[in-house]
Amino acid sequence: MSNDKEFVKEVTPQAVDFSQWYLDVVLKAELMDYAPVKGCMAIRPYGYEIWENIQQLLGGRIKATGHKNAYFPLFIPQSLLQKEADHVEGFAPEVALVTHGGGEELVEKLVVRPTSEAIICSMFAKWIQSWRDLPLLINQWCNVVRWEKNTRPFLRTSEFLWQEGHTVHATEAEAEEETLKMLGVYRDFVENELAIPVVTGRKTEKEKFAGAMRTYSIEALMSDGRALQAGTSHNLGQHFARVFEIQYLDKNDTLQYAWQTSWGASTRLIGALIMVHGDDRGLRMPPRVAPVQVVIVPIIMKKKREEVLAKAREMTERFSDTLRVELDDREGYSPGWKFNEWEMKGVPLRLEIGPRDLENGGVMAVRRDTGEKIFLAEAELEQKLPLLLQEIQQGLFEQALQFRKDNTHHTDNFEQFQEIIATKRGFVLAHWCGEAACEEKIKEKTKATIRCLPLEEVPGGEGPCICCNEGKGKKVYFARAY
Repeated sequence: MSNDKEFVKEVTPQAVDFSQWYLDVVLKAELMDYAPVKGCMAIRPYGYEIWENIQQLLGGRIKATGHKNAYFPLFIPQSLLQKEADHVEGFAPEVALVTHGGGEELVEKLVVRPTSEAIICSMFAKWIQSWRDLPLLINQWCNVVRWEKNTRPFLRTSEFLWQEGHTVHATEAEAEEETLKMLGVYRDFVENELAIPVVTGRKTEKEKFAGAMRTYSIEALMSDGRALQAGTSHNLGQHFARVFEIQYLDKNDTLQYAWQTSWGASTRLIGALIMVHGDDRGLRMPPRVAPVQVVIVPIIMKKKREEVLAKAREMTERFSDTLRVELDDREGYSPGWKFNEWEMKGVPLRLEIGPRDLENGGVMAVRRDTGEKIFLAEAELEQKLPLLLQEIQQGLFEQALQFRKDNTHHTDNFEQFQEIIATKRGFVLAHWCGEAACEEKIKEKTKATIRCLPLEEVPGGEGPCICCNEGKGKKVYFARAY
């Protein structure tokens, strides 16, 4: 058993090596473990409970907008993917192929889905005949495989979990409305449930999804100053509809090609939670997605041992219907060791119950976000616990928002731009002329990419490009990214 004081030393401080800190935390907090296949991970129960809460909260929003859940095959005939040349080019380096099955070589190779446009479009072509069949609003929760060379748990793995929405519409305007609506759903979810502030915007032509007409994204800033694409929404136009013959008879009995969208968010949201809110003691979980919102730790001594345990069990039962609460009455572990473990796992609120607390008729509450200790009378717990959890949720968001504000820089000077990216990181708002050559040159010199062309107005108006010093472009978000 680890000494209490040594517990946190097993985690590398963020300031020493942020990447190692991240790996230490995901293992120490028992979110995942490495699988025998390189680039794959086993998601442990504590980590998967976070994903289940994401599914429930995001899934509820998706269903509320009229979408229905469905499921499509893992395997895609290679010929289907090859029908869409841009799609194949975009995913070719990451595609995994099945060449044998049942001990025999397959007549046609099968692609393990990197995303599902091809297989879903082939089904939509069968299901859609008339304008009465539209809009078709489908969502799928599944796994996908992209054979990544450089992997990191939750952020980039060869196999990962996600949801992918696929919709079909009669007009371009309806498809664009859907694309932006779902971008708004992602923003609402990530900010209000994960307590992560994001910026919304459109991707450049270079950065957009292969085969899409327009791609929009939500971008978050991690506490090491790197950006993370937390969700994307694509207006696919009629590209896939023409390839896969998704047509419908309109009200005038004229055959028309449909308009489509797709959008998705994945388990990289768990990576975002870790990197935005975590500290040198481990995770700090927003209460709304925390697997355990309140942990009760009895301070057991010989004096009043049974009374303390009885009160702890009674309190656990009392709140089990309204909160995700857990009682840690394990024997053989000191209270200090338990405190450290639950802090590592980021449980928002810890309630300590000892003989003195029994005498005083309450419990000692300890906030994970601030470390503040608050004595709560037992009679006020029903009222105070939900309020404290809401304060923690809001506090984590406000802290992350302030960090983003402090690390969002404006510049019109390329030398200063390079210095900020190299030494301060964070978001940099700078003018861009719109030329791909300048976008590529900036990436080559600084490793920063254009994260998005913001949908919301940002200070600075139009001005000459940060790279070529020509043209009149608006300010866009640059950053180094995961």
